[in-house]
This record gives sequence, C-alpha cells and structure tokens, in this order.
Amino acid sequence: MHSTQPEVSAERDPRRWVILGVICLAQLVVLLDNTVLNVAIPVLTEDLGASTADVQWMVNAYALVQSGLLLTAGSFADRYGRKLMLLTGLVLFGLGSTAAALAQSSGQLIAARAGMGIGGALLATTTLAVIMQVFDDEERPRAIGLWGAVSSLGFAAGPLIGGALLDHFWWGSIFLINIPVALFGLLAAARLIPETKNPQGERPDFLGAVLSTLGMVGVVYAIISGPQYGWASPRVLVPAAVGVLALFVFVRWELRVSHPMLDMSFFRSRRFNGAIAGGLLVALGMAGSLFLLTQHLQLVLGYDALQAGLRTAPLALTIVALNLAGIGAKLLAKLGAARSIALGMTLLAVGLAAVALLGSGSDAGYGGMLVGLVVMGCGIALAMPAMAISIMSAIPPAKAGVGAGVQGTLTEFGGGLGVAVLGAILGSRFAALLPVGVGASGSLAAALTDAGDDPQVIKQVHDAFGDAVSTSQLIGAAAVFAGGLLAGCLLHLADRSAAAATAPADPVEAPAAG
Repeated sequence: MHSTQPEVSAERDPRRWVILGVICLAQLVVLLDNTVLNVAIPVLTEDLGASTADVQWMVNAYALVQSGLLLTAGSFADRYGRKLMLLTGLVLFGLGSTAAALAQSSGQLIAARAGMGIGGALLATTTLAVIMQVFDDEERPRAIGLWGAVSSLGFAAGPLIGGALLDHFWWGSIFLINIPVALFGLLAAARLIPETKNPQGERPDFLGAVLSTLGMVGVVYAIISGPQYGWASPRVLVPAAVGVLALFVFVRWELRVSHPMLDMSFFRSRRFNGAIAGGLLVALGMAGSLFLLTQHLQLVLGYDALQAGLRTAPLALTIVALNLAGIGAKLLAKLGAARSIALGMTLLAVGLAAVALLGSGSDAGYGGMLVGLVVMGCGIALAMPAMAISIMSAIPPAKAGVGAGVQGTLTEFGGGLGVAVLGAILGSRFAALLPVGVGASGSLAAALTDAGDDPQVIKQVHDAFGDAVSTSQLIGAAAVFAGGLLAGCLLHLADRSAAAATAPADPVEAPAAG
C-alpha cells in the first residue's frame, strides 16, 4: 500500500546515490566481520594460545551481540534519529576494531568483538532505514538491490580479504582495515545524510528492549552451541528455554504497552507475514548451504580456506552483477513482489538441488557446483530485494528502524537455524552411512581416523560424507521451495485483499456524482 511510504518522489535528494554509497560502505565492513575471522583461526590459536572454546567465542561474540540487539537498535534509531545512531554505530565499530587489533589475550579479543557487535547492530538497522527515507517508491527497489548486493559481496569477500592480509601482515590487520572505513563513513555521513526520526517522539520501551535482547541472545546462543554440546545438553536447553520465555513475555508486554517497540499489529498483515516467511527460509537455505559447501570443499576435496572461498565466490558475484545491472528491480516492477519472491526462491531451490545432485559426490567436479551457485545467485538477487521491500512497505515510515531490525533479525536467525538444522541432518545422515567398524561420531575427521590406512574404507567414508551433504542440500532446497510458495501465496492474497478493498468505491461513488 503506497500510503505507508514517504512521499518524496516530487523532490528527490540530489545526493541520494552518494548517500547510498556511504551507507553501502558502512554495511560492507559490518558484513566482512561476520566471516573475516574464520581464516585467522590457526594464527590466533598460536599467537594468543586460544583454546577451541576461545576461538568459538571470538567468532560468535560478534554475531551473538549483533543479532540480539537488532530490534533494540532499530527502535532507538526511530526514537532518537537514524543519522545519530548511524554515527554512533560507526564510532563504536571503529573503537571495537581498534581494541580487537591491539588485543593481547583471547578475553580481550572476545570483548572487543562483542563491542563491534553493538556498533554492527546500529549500522545494520540504520542503513536500510535511511534508504527507505531517502529514496522514493520508484527508485527504492534499485537502491535496496544495490544494498543487498554489497551485503552479499561482504559475506563472500571476508575470507578472501582476510586470507590476503594474513599472507603479508599480522592478524590484527584484519581489524585495522575497518578504521579508515569507519572514519571516512563518519565524516561523510555527518555531512551528507539528513536526520530522520519518528515525528511522534514515542517514549522508549526499555523493558521491551531488555526482553527482546535477552530472548534473541538466548535463542541464537542455543542455535550456535547446539552442534558443539549436543541439542539435549543443559548448556543448550537452558539458554534456549530462557530465550523462548523472554520472547513470550516480550510479545505479551508489547501487546499491553501504550508505546510498543514492535507493534504486534504488523503481524496481521499478510504482506508482512509473507515476506517474513520468505526471508527466513532464504536465509536458512543460503547460510545452511554455504556451511555445507565449505565443509565439502575443504574436508572432502582438500581445498584450504582461501581456495574454498574463491570457489564459493560465484554465488555472491552473480548477486552483485545482477543487482548492479538493476535486473532485480526491473523484474520486481514487472512481476510484482509476490511473483518475484516465488520465482526467486524457486531458482534458489533449483540451484541448491543442482549443487546437491551435481557437485556433492567425492568424485564430482566443480562444474556442477558452479552451475548451482550461479542459479542460486540469480534467485537471491531476485527474491531478497522484493522481500525487503515487502517487509518495509508493510510498516509505517516512522517505524523504518524497527522494520530494518525485523529484517536483520530474520537474516541472522534464519542463517543460524540453517546451519544448525542442515548441520544436524548432515551429522545424522553421515553417521548412518558410515561403513561397519567406523565410529558413528558424525565427525569426518574422527571417521577418517577410525578408517586407518585402508584406502577402500577411506573412500567409503568420503563417499558417505558426500552423500550426507547431498541429502542435506536437497532438504534445504525443499524447504526453500515450500517457503517460496508460502510467501508468494500470502503476498498474492494481500494484493488481492487490497484491490478488493478499493474496488467497491467506484460503483458507489458514481451515482452520487450524478
């Protein structure tokens, strides 16, 4: 419904594309730090004497804090100003990066990464909210497509940039590169970006912020920790229970409070719910499939982290190329959100299935995997901007920050769920396929140790892992395809309801005019 969008098409900001460039630069460094640390794990283990648990917290502290604070960050941006929160996020991100680069112990690095997560949450929500304010209905799909392309580029480029820096410099360099970007973004944003906030100036919902943060941190922590400790472990079940209880209380509180942080009436919108369903399953399929792909490339085909990153790069490069060319925005204008999301998620499912069937066996070449990655990229380039538009258009402009928080939370939660669910399927399927006499631990390394030096048994173990990857990918493809149908149907029904609500006005008004 266009009535929920800001009317700015009559007077476009002449600096809007420069503003988008600054926003995309800030978004890029946020996403780089989701993956850049992975390639530095061996060096950190040696230089800082980090244990396995330390390394896991170095990687996860950033994502855990960021995902837990997204809704709160979006709410604060609406209340206190998106530009102010963007500048605050850049400052915190720069300070956290400096502390991380200079860390002398595992504890210091973990704390610095958590601080970076606070800045990352502010940046992730304010960048999309500013786009919704600066661009009008006509240009917004193209702007969000470019924003999404940069997001994909950051996700894929992290291991590549990290590997290149570690070849020439010490591990702190992967954090120092954020500092000039943060400084440039701070100066450019202060000069170029207009301040926008909720004109009603609603009171902040501090209890809602605490409950949502506690709930998201508990649930995301459980998802991250499940594969390590086991899903029935108290170390997983307790934080999961606390998180679910906090989210339940959060929903009850938001239904009662006069100025809720997240207006629950949004969930009465079929458009909003359809976009949420699609966004969750696209994130699940993308993150889960990349998790499986990197394991297959490194553990079965023997590539190192940098080589594996290069071989998964076509996925991100396809998304970047299509969005730079404006293909996603053009198809969105022609097909509409419902058909764009359904078609995009169908392509994503087909790509996942192609990777599973053509690229997952231990004897398979890279060609089949490449075809699947390109098709996946086409689907994501089409579906993601349409889903972001659908989520944000179902929310009033005054709540753009909260809308961006919802979108970011979906991506984080769906990604974590994808890794957890498809990883669990991989482990159980692999254990079931192992030859007799090899321990069913679900770990490829442990299975190869049990296999000894027998080349026939080693091949059987590798084949079992490849088959398990294929099965997991196919399940992910089915989930994404079902999500595409669900999201498309909900959005189509929402469009029909909106058309039906306005159609009776003409026949009724015509006689009165006569």
